[in-house]
Amino acid sequence: MLTRIDRVQMAVPDRASAEQGWIQLLGAEHAGDDEIRGLGASRSRYRLGDGWIELLEPSGSGAVADAVNRRGAHVFAAGAATADWTGLVARLRERGIEPLEESGQLHLDARHTGGHGLRLVISPDEGRPAEHVGAIDGLYEVTNLVADAKLAVSQCAELFGLDPSAFVPIESAHYGYEGTLTLFHPDRLDRFEIITPHVAENTMGRYFARTGESLYMAFAECAELASVEERAKHAGGGYTAVPAADTRQEGDGADTLFLHPASLGGMMLGLSRPGFAWTWSGHPERVV
Repeated sequence: MLTRIDRVQMAVPDRASAEQGWIQLLGAEHAGDDEIRGLGASRSRYRLGDGWIELLEPSGSGAVADAVNRRGAHVFAAGAATADWTGLVARLRERGIEPLEESGQLHLDARHTGGHGLRLVISPDEGRPAEHVGAIDGLYEVTNLVADAKLAVSQCAELFGLDPSAFVPIESAHYGYEGTLTLFHPDRLDRFEIITPHVAENTMGRYFARTGESLYMAFAECAELASVEERAKHAGGGYTAVPAADTRQEGDGADTLFLHPASLGGMMLGLSRPGFAWTWSGHPERVV
C-alpha cells in the first residue's frame, strides 16, 4: 500500500538555522510554511529531488517540542506515499489505529507502528514530478534502528500490507548491523531499512545506546556527488566519501557520500550514485 519514500521530516529548535545546509549543499527550494497543530509545530516545506524535506519547529507543547527537548535536532519522521489512501485509512482503522490526520497527511507515532521508534508521515502519492529540484534525484530509504529487526519487519509488513517476497536481508560487518530492506516494490529502491546495531563502540552503536529504538538517517540517489562533495568540503559541516567500486575507472570519484548531521541541521543523509544502491538491494546486476 506504500509506493515510495517521498519526504523526510526533521524536528529542529530553529528552522532558519536548519535549512542552510539543505539549501547550500543540495539546492533545496523553500515551498511554503504552515502549522501542524496536532504536533504543536510550525512547518517549513522544501522541494528537493522528486520529494520534500519538512522542518518542524515547536510552536507550543506537543510531540515536536518533546522530541526536540529530548534529542535536539534530528530526523523526526519518515515520509511515505500511498496510491490507495482510502484503503490505507481503512486498514489502519481495522487495527484500531486512528492517527492524527491534518494538512492532507496521516501522522503516525511509534505507538501506531509497533513501538519500535518508527514515526511516519503518509501522503497521497501524486506521482513523481517530471523535473527534479536541486542536486539529488530522490529519497529512497529511511533507517529505523530497532532491538529486534525480525519482529519490527514483520509488524511493519502486516500493518502496511507490504509483500515480504520483495524484502532483502542486509548486514554490514563494517558498520555493525543486520536486518532487512522492506522494498515497497521489487523493482524500486524505496523502502525502510529496519536494522539492529550490534557493535556498541561504533557511531551507529553509540547512537542506538543514546536514543534507543529510533529513526537514524536517510538515503537518496544523487548524480552530482562530486559537486556536493566539493560544496561540503568548503562548508565544513563534515562528510565522508566512500571510494568508487573496483569495477569503475580510477578518478570516477565516490560511489557514496555521507553528509554528517552538522552539515544538514541535525540529520545524516547518505547519497549514492544512481542505481548503485542495487549493489546491496537484491539486484547487483542492475548496477552500471
